[in-house]
Amino acid sequence: MFSLRTIAARRAPKALCMQCLKLSRPLSSRAIKTSHQRPTPFLPQTSFSAQLLSRNYASKTSADEIMEELQDQYATARDEFEIATEETEKKSLYGPDDRKAAREELEALKEMYEEALEGKDGEEVKRRIGQRIRELDNAVEALEQSALED
Repeated sequence: MFSLRTIAARRAPKALCMQCLKLSRPLSSRAIKTSHQRPTPFLPQTSFSAQLLSRNYASKTSADEIMEELQDQYATARDEFEIATEETEKKSLYGPDDRKAAREELEALKEMYEEALEGKDGEEVKRRIGQRIRELDNAVEALEQSALED
């Protein structure tokens, strides 16, 4: 049995869009006329497909939007931490600056997190990302301590 996604992929009308594809060759006049018509995906006419469609296109909750921002900042802070760890282990000249950058990104993350906790979705945010932020904070602190010991 095929999934709805497979069926939709096989039967969906194909449309060309110069803006999306950024083709290097010119399109034919017929393709240009149809290039900006939005394809409508094929979904069987059942109540299940209506539920699937509404679930896929539902708007994000405010908690989801907050979490996206926090996760982006978390990824940035985590990347800075990893760079700082590598440079500190190599005892590189860049180690102190990288540790400082990691601390700054972590502080920005913690500020965003504290603001999110004060909002109506604070418990949801705390449940979803609080532990990871504490772990990163402890790891950055441990990195700074190990750098002072060396």
